[in-house]
Amino acid sequence: MPHSAFLNLHQISLAYETPEGLKPVVNQLDLRLERGHIGCLLGASGCGKTTVLRSIAGFEPLRHGRIELNQQVLSTPENSVAPENRQVGMMFQDYALFPHLTVEKNIGFGLRKWSKAARTQRIDEMLHLVGLESLAQRYPHELSGGQQQRVALARALAPEPSLLLLDEPFSNLDVDTRERLAFEVRDILQQTGLTAILVTHNQAEAFAIADRIGVMKDGIIVQWDTAYGLHHQPVNDFVSDFIRREALMTQRAQAFMRGEAMA
Repeated sequence: MPHSAFLNLHQISLAYETPEGLKPVVNQLDLRLERGHIGCLLGASGCGKTTVLRSIAGFEPLRHGRIELNQQVLSTPENSVAPENRQVGMMFQDYALFPHLTVEKNIGFGLRKWSKAARTQRIDEMLHLVGLESLAQRYPHELSGGQQQRVALARALAPEPSLLLLDEPFSNLDVDTRERLAFEVRDILQQTGLTAILVTHNQAEAFAIADRIGVMKDGIIVQWDTAYGLHHQPVNDFVSDFIRREALMTQRAQAFMRGEAMA
């Protein structure tokens, strides 16, 4: 019998209520992610990737299927563990930093139930991890986009979640900063040994960070594979065309930023 994955999504389906009735968004999707690995859901807008992420966080109810984390059932159509009790951290697209709090206090926001000594030690550890020790007393508006992103990552990591979810974390940054920070985030996650899932429409980010990538279309994962497997062994024309098209778009964006022209 195969061992249980750390994160297991088994045949999950989700739908939204509309005036016309239920609109299916995710259709009997399966996903298995090992402990310490970084997974990615990659696809165009509307493919269902963010809905899957929100269902893992506990923000979207399942219509069918089951979500398990570390062999604990988090969600079924009948029962759902509250988001705050899932040991799941989430880093949002807009960072959602508190403008009236310093970097230090933003990072410590989720540690209010910790003792003062433990909270101070953990904040110091996170500041060191993301390289922001000298900016602890700054406010978000005094930081660059990349620095704000590091604060958001440190805040998500501070409560020691079992799983970290990252929702389009680099979308507000310029091309060069996105690429550099993608590698930095991977290094930080590898240092912590944390299991994580990234959602993005950007292939370069997915390939820079993830151990396993799921190319999504119409609410299902068409192929769950390594970057090498997606490039060299696509399961069908959709995956092949998607990977090739996204690679070309990335190259053009990078060339534009460098002031070059591409045919």
